[in-house]
Amino acid sequence: MGRLFGTDGARGVAITELTCEMAMQIGRASAMVLTQKTKHKPKILIGKDTRISSDVLEAALAAGICSIGADAAILGVVPTPAVAYLVRKREADAGIMISASHNSMEFNGIKLFSGKGYKLSDDIEEEIESLILDSPEKIEEQISGGANIGRITYDKNAGWDYIRSLMKTIDHDLSGIRVAIDCANGSASSTAEKLFSGLGAAVMLINSNPDGMNINDRCGSTCLDGLSRFVVANKCHIGVAFDGDADRCLAVDETGAIIDGDKLIAIFARDMRDRGILVKNTAVVTIMTNLGFTHFAKAGNINTVTTKVGDRYIIEQMLAGGYNLGGEQSGHIIFRDLSTTGDGQLTAVQLLSVLKRSDCKASELAKIMERYPQVMINVKISAEWKEKWKNDREIEDIIALNQKNLGTSGRILVRESGTEPLIRVMIEGRHFDVINDMAIKIADKIRERCPIRD
Repeated sequence: MGRLFGTDGARGVAITELTCEMAMQIGRASAMVLTQKTKHKPKILIGKDTRISSDVLEAALAAGICSIGADAAILGVVPTPAVAYLVRKREADAGIMISASHNSMEFNGIKLFSGKGYKLSDDIEEEIESLILDSPEKIEEQISGGANIGRITYDKNAGWDYIRSLMKTIDHDLSGIRVAIDCANGSASSTAEKLFSGLGAAVMLINSNPDGMNINDRCGSTCLDGLSRFVVANKCHIGVAFDGDADRCLAVDETGAIIDGDKLIAIFARDMRDRGILVKNTAVVTIMTNLGFTHFAKAGNINTVTTKVGDRYIIEQMLAGGYNLGGEQSGHIIFRDLSTTGDGQLTAVQLLSVLKRSDCKASELAKIMERYPQVMINVKISAEWKEKWKNDREIEDIIALNQKNLGTSGRILVRESGTEPLIRVMIEGRHFDVINDMAIKIADKIRERCPIRD
């Protein structure tokens, strides 16, 4: 797999790339690093999404954890943010989520949380990675036997405890709102109906019957067409969609139009500003945030702080600056007063709360900002081109030329994905035809200069 950890944990094709042996070693190394200062018998929580491979990796992780002498508490199928919450509530030493988020079923991943419920810093992940790749003998030295072996327990109240925590984040019910919910055949399938029905909303679920292989399959936050049609056909007030592990949320209004993450942050920023609870009048966003949000923020006297892509970097900046709202276009929204990580269902609860308090239509809320046309092309690359493509003169030149032609009316961002073997070419501007032509030319040049060899 090369380097184990990307921007959101370890990830790869399950069993063949992210192997059972690797999962066991991650369990062992994580137990060593994350519990090294504890004076009690350590406990690590394990949650998972609905992929067919999650059970196998869960078993391997639990075996690795217990072989080091720590206890493993199995949470079952829960959203990623449930692990972050339950680590704190259960006073555990660490948490692990088995999920490849929005990726298709053949992939899986391992996300690590500290005992405080935050995703690990690069330094700690590198320490874990170094043990596995460079010093496996140190892991072998720590393997326990006899009475020192850890125990496996099963937490049957995990889902309900998490649901109740979300219900307490608003002080009114959601009665009168008819909401369609796309669970992506993932983790939200186990929690969404209980949560939103419990808050009084009239709930209609779609893609909530996981079979281990249909997670994110033409559904969820990465494919909103079905939800849009369903909302219109069933005269819903709004629709919300989660990804496979329910740490993202996107929405569609009553007309079926998409409300992306940038518009969601704008809606929350204005609402929190008006209620006097937006700390330092600031929202933390990423380099991928639409230019329309920048103009909205300036007009509304809202400050912005920009980070790299990835909710872990957003939360790091929020903690450093003391901010309480951040997020990205993909639907990772972080309410630091309420959670330690991006939480799709928390985002949906807050959105429906704004909708009810505003007494207006979702389409009216979404008019809060003008979204600049944006083109995104993903170019597949092989491992040999990772990082190297940045130093190719012809790629540099075509990006610079097009940015010069675009001027101040738009921007070009070309970056390597932290979770997939892709280079993402993103261009924004006022005229779609112009930026689309530019994006195609840059993508073609990358394919030419970085060919995938058989």
